[in-house]
Amino acid sequence: MPGKNQDYGQCTDDELIDRLRQGETAIMDYICDKYKNMVRSKAKSMFILGADNEDLIQEGMIGLFKAVRDYDMGRDASFFTFAELCVSRQMYTAVQASKRQKHLPLNTYVSLDNSALYDDREGNGLAELLSDRVELSPEEQFLDKERVTWLEGQIDRELSDFEKQVLDLYITGMSYSQIARVLGRDEKATDNALQRLKAKVRKML
Repeated sequence: MPGKNQDYGQCTDDELIDRLRQGETAIMDYICDKYKNMVRSKAKSMFILGADNEDLIQEGMIGLFKAVRDYDMGRDASFFTFAELCVSRQMYTAVQASKRQKHLPLNTYVSLDNSALYDDREGNGLAELLSDRVELSPEEQFLDKERVTWLEGQIDRELSDFEKQVLDLYITGMSYSQIARVLGRDEKATDNALQRLKAKVRKML
């Protein structure tokens, strides 16, 4: 229906959701298509937590459906922001439920080198706590894997459940304010947990 899609493209998200709730069900397909790239992007970031990418995309689409269902035009800032929250929360809940990441995954060692994870105030990312080297020999790679395995155990013992959740989401590239929204926690408490866990990791090393 090219004509319909063109018509939908002229509407705001609020208008589309209003029309959908009035019975224009074809709009749901349009919204799914419109936000599929956002869902895929979130799935890529969550993939490092040990979940299957396709499973995460499916969970993300469930989160998008929930966003359409629960969006309150008078309460929520914008549909896009609300949808991002619902998609991220759905994916993270699925990862937690699957229990695939009993500890911090080994490939987190690589993921922490992502520049998006650098702390604005300190100028240091957690990657710097693990290694200053970029190119490693096979022997060094083996030693680094052993080092990260040891660090996993320390993190499991020393961090609280809340701090582990914050760390999980932090290594996906989320800011503390985004993490707070996904976990349904206060921003200040989340930021404090992030600073605590970073201090604990430094002590471990």
